[in-house]
Amino acid sequence: MKAKNNASIYSALAANLLIAVTKFIAGGFTNSSSMISEGIHSMVDTVNQVLLLYGLKRSHKPPDSTRPFGYGKELYFWSFIVSILIFGLGGGISIYQGIIHIIKPEPVISPFWNYMVLAMSAIFEGTSLIIAIKAFDKLRNGQTWWAAIVKSKDPSSFLVLFEDGAAVLGLTIVFIFMLIGHNYDMHYLDGVASVLVGLLLVFVSAILARESRSLLMGEGIAPQTQHRIRLLVEKDPAVIRVVNVLSTYQAPDDVILMLIVEFEPDIDTEDITASIERVRLAIKTMFPLIKLVFVQPQTYTRVPNNLFEIKKP
Repeated sequence: MKAKNNASIYSALAANLLIAVTKFIAGGFTNSSSMISEGIHSMVDTVNQVLLLYGLKRSHKPPDSTRPFGYGKELYFWSFIVSILIFGLGGGISIYQGIIHIIKPEPVISPFWNYMVLAMSAIFEGTSLIIAIKAFDKLRNGQTWWAAIVKSKDPSSFLVLFEDGAAVLGLTIVFIFMLIGHNYDMHYLDGVASVLVGLLLVFVSAILARESRSLLMGEGIAPQTQHRIRLLVEKDPAVIRVVNVLSTYQAPDDVILMLIVEFEPDIDTEDITASIERVRLAIKTMFPLIKLVFVQPQTYTRVPNNLFEIKKP
């Protein structure tokens, strides 16, 4: 799975680096603000791929004395940084460039070169998008695209998909507005295209930031999974019920689970310990992503006046 995700990231990195240089050259030569904005977009995407690869590498570091639960959340942190860069550098600068050229529109010189760059960019970005789509499609497991994105705990699996999709849509916007503006001498449309590309990037960054923030803040397993765990644990003969289920994703493939479990009141500590081991084994067998299972026993003992008091071994 890691190799597949990395393949889509590497393909996007190579495509964006080549495209960014080409767009900057064409934009400077033809005096096109929308092409400069597209160059900024591609350069930001290139930096994002590097940061994402760095986050993936850091997230696989083994636990140590300072990080006993590992470095898995490094991926969530760098994914959040990527969303900020898309918002600030990609969206903000593109909108700023566009507004300037709307206020003071300038004619595009030799737009032929811009069209050539857009065509080449569409080929590179489209290829990268197809690779990203195929990689993410294998992770959906029959879910709708949006449901798979929302439920995914691996930002690297959909971040490249969003970036490449936004890139292809941005190229389409720039091409349409540049064509209309050049043929009808509406030079301000070049700036409008730049603003629209910027707004597109702001929208994408908001979605990525939302998903990364949720995981970074300690998102837990889904309610359906919690319910299945409750049913599994309550099958054990020593267990009365599961009082609470607490969990957090340390990484896309690493979940920490804590259960508060009410045991039968008449069993001893040895029986509780045996039950806990059975519960841990059953959970890890059914849910391989759960790496650590902590069980907090809770038993009740009868006291005078038919009341109960809680005892926690």
